[in-house]
Amino acid sequence: MSTVLLTGFEPFAGDDANPSWDAVSLVEVSGAELVTQLLPCVFDESIAVLRQAVVAHRPDLVIAVGLAGGRDVITPERVAINLNDARIPDNSGRSPVDEPIVDGGPAAYFTGLPIKAGVAAMRAAGVPAAVSHTAGTFVCNHVFYGLMHLIATERPGMRGGFVHVPYSAEMTAAAGASRPSLPVETIAAGLAVFVETCLKTSDDLRVSAGTLH
Repeated sequence: MSTVLLTGFEPFAGDDANPSWDAVSLVEVSGAELVTQLLPCVFDESIAVLRQAVVAHRPDLVIAVGLAGGRDVITPERVAINLNDARIPDNSGRSPVDEPIVDGGPAAYFTGLPIKAGVAAMRAAGVPAAVSHTAGTFVCNHVFYGLMHLIATERPGMRGGFVHVPYSAEMTAAAGASRPSLPVETIAAGLAVFVETCLKTSDDLRVSAGTLH
């Protein structure tokens, strides 16, 4: 039986919750052992905690999940770049600018997951989803790049990638805000479908998910 590690982030930027962790905590999958890990929204420490979880659980598949406020669908990420460039401080108060995540590391890594097939499966299940070509330059991209670098340099048999999720409808309602969101149960259901798709296939669909800008 495969072991799957799902991670989500603690709240940041003044929020009381983070839908990435709220949804990850609800995910259920069949045919695999599922373990979860809460990551700090802190540069460097987040990768260290992720590494500890990988060492402890020796997963076959790792999917890190983070919040992309402003998006209205679940977005598996295609590429991680070797760059920290923080518009806001992390939860330790650190704001790196134009710093590499790994000195001398590759400029970028592509995901090891069948993201187009995962998006198609989520849509078929009624969950809004789309491929994303940018994971940003904050802690989400930091973790994504760190995970892919770990796979490339130390864990070649492990597969991994990153998924961004919108605000939860529950968070939006509690804040009295008007912003794109999905119910946390819908996010969790989409993540479960994505995990199951990744477990079933390693070959992605050859269909366009490109953008013009």
